[in-house]
Formats: sequence, structure tokens, C-alpha cells
Amino acid sequence: MIREIVTIDEDLCNGCGECVPNCHEGALQMIDGKARLISDLMCDGLGACIGHCPVGAITLEKREAEAYNETKVMEIMVSKGKNTVLAHLKHLKDHGEIDFLREGVRYLKSHESTIDFDVSEVIFTVHNYGKPAAHQVQGGHAMHHAGGGCPGSQTIAFDVPKLQIESIAVSGQSQLRQWPVQLHLVNPMAQYFQQADVLLAADCVAFSLGNFHDTYLKGKGLAIACPKLDHGSDIYIQKLSAMIDQAKINTLTVMIMEVPCCGGLVQMARQAVSQASRKIPIKAIIVSIKGEILSEEWI
Repeated sequence: MIREIVTIDEDLCNGCGECVPNCHEGALQMIDGKARLISDLMCDGLGACIGHCPVGAITLEKREAEAYNETKVMEIMVSKGKNTVLAHLKHLKDHGEIDFLREGVRYLKSHESTIDFDVSEVIFTVHNYGKPAAHQVQGGHAMHHAGGGCPGSQTIAFDVPKLQIESIAVSGQSQLRQWPVQLHLVNPMAQYFQQADVLLAADCVAFSLGNFHDTYLKGKGLAIACPKLDHGSDIYIQKLSAMIDQAKINTLTVMIMEVPCCGGLVQMARQAVSQASRKIPIKAIIVSIKGEILSEEWI
């Protein structure tokens, strides 16, 4: 069958191995110093490994491939333990792969007697993953519980519906999946930052870049800041470090404008990574004041 599946450019691959543990399905291995796709059956084609490659050697391509086999994947996941199973099932939920998610849950239930972790806890955690804890969102509006604090800074995770057919996606659909977004206000431990790819954008970027939502924000947690006008850059660095070490974000993409003052945001990201105990890849994207991408590179 024809489907999307990862492909690895062996000339670009530097053998770092960062992609292997971040393919929860077990489809990648290091062989002869290069990352290799060892099984079409285990590659779900969702590309979780792509953001972990510091040299951009992994991409998606459409080609003839064996159908993805969730049961085969779950056999491997269970042997790796509860946290790997959780990461895999959350990954399926993030991408709207509900049929595969249900198949995975059915596998856990049917093999519960032979699994050495609490299957009910895993299913409960996945079921509630992505749901707001302190409020309900109805009709696009937040229904807040009573309590103190500014309503404009309460943490909200949005349910962003997966487009069934990308080719007919409605232009202009928002890809924002949270509130708040300003870096001073965000909680670095919010659920939408947990093991997520995060976009740190200068305030002006979204106003300059016409395809900001569909191309750069989609599927990411968001924080915005202005390195020139905002105060308390040390707080920003602490929050970013907390995202890296405690929320265990996967990647950090920093989008800035071409104006000189914007470069401070990249420096904050570098400092946060240097202070954190975990090391994650950072991508820097520079946008012109006319809305053009001037450069995009892992740093």
C-alpha cells in the first residue's frame, strides 16, 4: 500500500542516535554508524523522530510500504515499560489516530494479566490526556471554576480537531491549542508542554508571516516574548529551563524577526539549554519584516 513513512538521508545522518529512543514504536536502529528504518510495519508515518534529528536527515515520503501494525508495535512497547507505552499512546492521540489508539488499548486490556505495570492507570492517564483540569471548554469558550487570579492568565488547553484530509484544509484555521501564550504568564509545567515540541516566537512573527499557523505553530506548544520590551529575561530563562528539565520538551524552535534586537530571544534559549541538565535540539528561524523566511537552521 502507498502511505507516508520516514526516510533517512544517509549522507546527512551523522550517527548521533538521537532519533532512536524518540521513535517509541521501535522502527529505528543504529546500524553501521547510521540510523536505519528496520521495519515498515512499525513506522506509523507521523514523524515524531524528525524533530530529534539535529541535521535534518529524516523526512517523510509517500511510497509503497507494509501497513502499520499497532499490535506488533504494542508487543514491543510493553517490553519497554509503562512510560514508553504512555508516550506512544499519547503520540497517537496527539495526531488523532483514534483507531490505532483504540487498538493499542484493546491490546493492553487483553494482555493485562501478563503486563508488569498497572494497565488501568495507563488507560486512565491517556483518556484524560489533553483535557483541561480546572475548567471545561464549551463552544470555544472557557467555563472557569470559581477561584482567584486573573481569568486572562488561567491555563487552558484547546481541543484542536485533526483535519481528515490535509489537501482540503480550510485556509486560516487556527492551530493554537492553549492559553495563555505570553512567556511571563505560561506555566512551564502545563500539560501541553509535556514531552512536546515547543515554539518560542517573537511577538511580531505571527503578524509578519502569513502561514505561521499551518506551517510553524501546528502541533506545538507556544510561548511568545519580546526581548527588547519585556522585562525579566532571567525569568524567561528559568521557565525555558524548566520546560526542558521538568516538562521534558522534545525540541525548541525559536522564531525571530530580522531586526537586531530580536536576537536576544535566541540567546535566552541558548542560556536555558546550557543551564538545563537535559540537552535538546534548538532550531532558529529568522523572518524578514516582509514575511519571508531568511534562514532556518539547527543551532
